[in-house]
Amino acid sequence: MEKTAARRIVKKEEKSGLELKSIILIGVLLAAGAVLKFFVGSVVNFGGMKPNFIIAMYCLAIMLIKPKFHESVIIGIIAGITCQFFPGTPYINIASEAIGAAAMCLLIHLPLKVKKVDFRPAVCTFLATLVSGFTYLGLLYVMLYAGADVQPTALGVFAGIIFGTAIINTIIVSILYAPMKLAFKAE
Repeated sequence: MEKTAARRIVKKEEKSGLELKSIILIGVLLAAGAVLKFFVGSVVNFGGMKPNFIIAMYCLAIMLIKPKFHESVIIGIIAGITCQFFPGTPYINIASEAIGAAAMCLLIHLPLKVKKVDFRPAVCTFLATLVSGFTYLGLLYVMLYAGADVQPTALGVFAGIIFGTAIINTIIVSILYAPMKLAFKAE
């Protein structure tokens, strides 16, 4: 009598997309960013330019769910489309937010943890906001030189807004990251 055991192979399924709770989190955070952009943007306005808090929210979402690169770009595109609901925002937000989200996705993999302190939320958000802001600025000036009907803003004013927004976004994400991470991981 010959004994032959069947060989069993255990396959682990690779996730093929974002989980429902991740999609809901992205939606809620982008909505919160839109509310901040609407209300704070109506108070804080420099030469027609307003800070963009939607950037902080997609940076926070990307930090929390750690999506794949293409999923991060899609989050950025959705953030850019969300920006289109506000006056004074040309369509270039779609490109600038996609590039900013892509930068955030790449930056979160940097080793920025010293002992128990994780500097990634602050450093990555600051840099991703700068990438998004200066991409927006570059595209705006390309459109201006191409003859589009856009309002030119002094470079110094725009750079101040970009850096100011980067600082505000860094503070927001730094404060919200730890409690949101704990809440998001709890099931």
